[in-house]
Amino acid sequence: MNDITQVILCGGSGTRLWPRSRATKPKPFLPLVGDNTLFEATLLRCGPGDGFADPVIVTGTAHLDHVEAQLGGRGAQIVVEPAAKNTAAAIALAAHRLDPQAIMLVCPSDHHIGDCAAFVSAAHAAADLAREGWFVSFGIEAASPETGFGYLRRGEAIGTQGFRTAQFVEKPDAVRAAAFVASGDYAWNGGIFAFRAGDFLRELAEHRPALAQAVAAAVGSGFSDGARFHPDAAAFAAIESESVDYAVMENTARAAMVPADMAWSDIGSWEALHAARARDGDGNAVSGPAELVDCRNVLVETDGPRVSVIGLEDVIVVVNGGEVLVTSAAGAQKVGKLYGAANQ
Repeated sequence: MNDITQVILCGGSGTRLWPRSRATKPKPFLPLVGDNTLFEATLLRCGPGDGFADPVIVTGTAHLDHVEAQLGGRGAQIVVEPAAKNTAAAIALAAHRLDPQAIMLVCPSDHHIGDCAAFVSAAHAAADLAREGWFVSFGIEAASPETGFGYLRRGEAIGTQGFRTAQFVEKPDAVRAAAFVASGDYAWNGGIFAFRAGDFLRELAEHRPALAQAVAAAVGSGFSDGARFHPDAAAFAAIESESVDYAVMENTARAAMVPADMAWSDIGSWEALHAARARDGDGNAVSGPAELVDCRNVLVETDGPRVSVIGLEDVIVVVNGGEVLVTSAAGAQKVGKLYGAANQ
């Protein structure tokens, strides 16, 4: 029975992978790792042969053409957000389009997962818990003490594959992150969730009643256009922007987690993309015409002009659309603050 519905959240402006990623075509719709775009790869991970129903995709008007062009003939419901209001509202919109008993598997559209079989296994384990009324997070194996991710602390076991979520932890400093990894009790919060649609709407109504009411009003006054559903813009404008973590996952008494060791990356920076790419023996990765001499851990991405690099380590060079970016790997997290990235 294909009763797991993948809910794909497509949004964002892609500033941290500027200049390759632009507001008009951000990173989900680019082939950054392999031949498929990140959005296409997200779709392919949840095929009908693995027990998944047709997906629900939540996106904005600016990205609608990209979504429809990259569906590849796959059936899907598309919910067109009138405005960006963060993940709690986006997931609630999708929940209203589903049977209350449907299992929602909420996935960002811009993550890379290297081990798809492990992902599918974790998805079915999460779905089993969701059928029992749990609100499940994927606990990504914390392979290193990252300070850019939230963490989940593992509690008591639930069945054979899950655990209660004992604590949600915001992005820690380097010392705390190292202690988390050393303890073995913590996992990264990768932003992938599973729960029943009806359960989610009830929990949202309990903890964020104004938000829940505004979404319900927007859906009630919305209209369909083929496979597209358009919530009412005026009602949706009243929604306060809030993440699903704050609105629901950290408030529910039935928070659970499923461990997932699946070669995951959020591709959240050029450094993260470098780590996800195939590299040579010196750690270098090249896309486009380039020559590297005596280099280590260098990423070059160019859409045409030849790039030559000599004697550098831990450097990223990107040439795209007339823009040139050169940064150290350590500085890659600051790319989104550049004038060119912030004012696309």
